[in-house]
Amino acid sequence: MQKILVANRGEIALRIMRTIHSMGIKSVAVYSEADRHAPHVLFADEAVCLGPAPSSQSYLNGNAIIAFAKQLGVDGIHPGYGFLSENAGFAQQVEEAGITFIGPGYEAMRIMGSKLAAKECVKQYNIPMVPGIDKAIDNIAVAKKIAAEIGYPVLIKASAGGGGKGMRIAARESELEEQMERATSEALSSFGDGSVFIEKYVNSPRHIEIQVLADNYGNTVHLFERECSIQRRHQKVVEESPSSVLTPEIRQKMGEAAVMVAKSCNYRSTGTVEFLLDEQLNFYFLEMNTRLQVEHPVTEMITGIDLVEEQIKIARGDKLRFQQNELTINGHALELRVYAEDPLHEFLPSTGTLTKYRPPQGEGIRVDDGYREGMAIPVYYDPMIAKLITHGRNRTEAIQKMKAAIVNYTIEGVETTLPFGNFVFDHEAFLSGRFDTQFVQKYYTPEKLLALQKTKAELAALIALHYWLQKQKEVKAVESTPTNWTKRI
Repeated sequence: MQKILVANRGEIALRIMRTIHSMGIKSVAVYSEADRHAPHVLFADEAVCLGPAPSSQSYLNGNAIIAFAKQLGVDGIHPGYGFLSENAGFAQQVEEAGITFIGPGYEAMRIMGSKLAAKECVKQYNIPMVPGIDKAIDNIAVAKKIAAEIGYPVLIKASAGGGGKGMRIAARESELEEQMERATSEALSSFGDGSVFIEKYVNSPRHIEIQVLADNYGNTVHLFERECSIQRRHQKVVEESPSSVLTPEIRQKMGEAAVMVAKSCNYRSTGTVEFLLDEQLNFYFLEMNTRLQVEHPVTEMITGIDLVEEQIKIARGDKLRFQQNELTINGHALELRVYAEDPLHEFLPSTGTLTKYRPPQGEGIRVDDGYREGMAIPVYYDPMIAKLITHGRNRTEAIQKMKAAIVNYTIEGVETTLPFGNFVFDHEAFLSGRFDTQFVQKYYTPEKLLALQKTKAELAALIALHYWLQKQKEVKAVESTPTNWTKRI
């Protein structure tokens, strides 16, 4: 490949382009009118404007992206994540245009893009699944019958869903109809498909996902797990690798299961197989994401493998350069998603201009961002500013580096999730590893965050006072200014 178009924006587009450039390949950026001066546009070798700010008129305009790619002689299109990254129709259009889609085949995307089809596909491999039905449902009477058989609470999920959208919990039969209507409505508006299904809601689950990598020659490996249990509104905020609770035996079983899921649909490229883990450490297949994940840097940090580089190599026909027994876990990595959201007001988006923006630096600290000081956070897209990643020799060291990095991350002009990250990394439940996807509901309130901030401010003041008092005790040489007092007049 000589030239790759990145069909995305912000931090992910910039992160992908850095690898593209390191491989000696030229990059093409696409942008909306709102992103005309964005860092990913300035970084690319070439850039083209797709249209107005709304994503429906720009980043989701697959026809325009393909037309520009053909016009500029592009060899491959990398979709990043979000937007068109899991759109099987777009992937097929790209291939039919004679351009390489840097991702899995569109048939695998179609299968795994539907949670119901994915369950049907992996059923033959005897992989544990959450009890529930394996077909879409829209009849409330039938839904009540199935929910009664499964047992409450139940989870209503959009078949075509992702990112926590189209998901509702019904704790009892009286809630089922209303929650089903909400899930269907949200699924229809988010994905154009209102199909939902019902499964048993697993109490106190942990969200564990396995990174897989597969080439075109039948070679598939897993790159261990990521723990993604710290969430708000079913969306991840904190991720880490490895998980603090998996034993080597369970890690191996989950890894083998993930490889089987990938092989069940002739998968190639990077992908993520997601599981729920219950209190007894039983795991259940949840879904497969057929793209690069937001949290992929933690896997890169513990394995030393550039996942984007592997994607590109697989897309151009290279074989995997390593086998499963050659892969090892090196240390521990954490990621905090730095969103322009207000954790004191239900994580609502916080728009505005970055009047100050100073990311932290240092050994074991990585920042994947797509903004610079003076830029505005647009209302049209996901409010993520950056991903803050730390790596240490062990979990404790990674946490300490993360806490220091948060302190040294200066962002003014908008509210962010940095204070929430501070709350998480200071909390005993997280430090001990005894937490699940209900962390926010169980432990977090704005009042607790304010109390933590007050305590830290008071401690900082005491430290400053102690330092000043110690300095006052030190013997100092008397400073004097030379005079001419001996001079006679």
